[in-house]
Amino acid sequence: MTDRIKTLKKALEKDPTNKLGLFGLANEYFKEGMYKEAIETLEKYLTLHEDEGSAYRVLAQSYINLGEIEKAIQTYEKGIQQALKYNHSTMAQEFRQEIDQLKMML
Repeated sequence: MTDRIKTLKKALEKDPTNKLGLFGLANEYFKEGMYKEAIETLEKYLTLHEDEGSAYRVLAQSYINLGEIEKAIQTYEKGIQQALKYNHSTMAQEFRQEIDQLKMML
């Protein structure tokens, strides 16, 4: 476990709902290849906080790395809704392209 993960976990002990702490921890887990932990943390983050789309990218990529392609597609679809809600049309288009690629893997 990296120092950054330890630091973020310690900070989340004080405030387990901290938006930046949860998102940061999920990203660190992802970077370390700890995809199950990233998914768990992102799911918690998304139940507590509104996201503009970035969390859905990391969540979908985590599912892909675990071979859960259908869950990745579903996650990207939710990400498209959020990206459009916040006028991030480029992100929504990127997610659509990812979905097209993933559907070829099924």
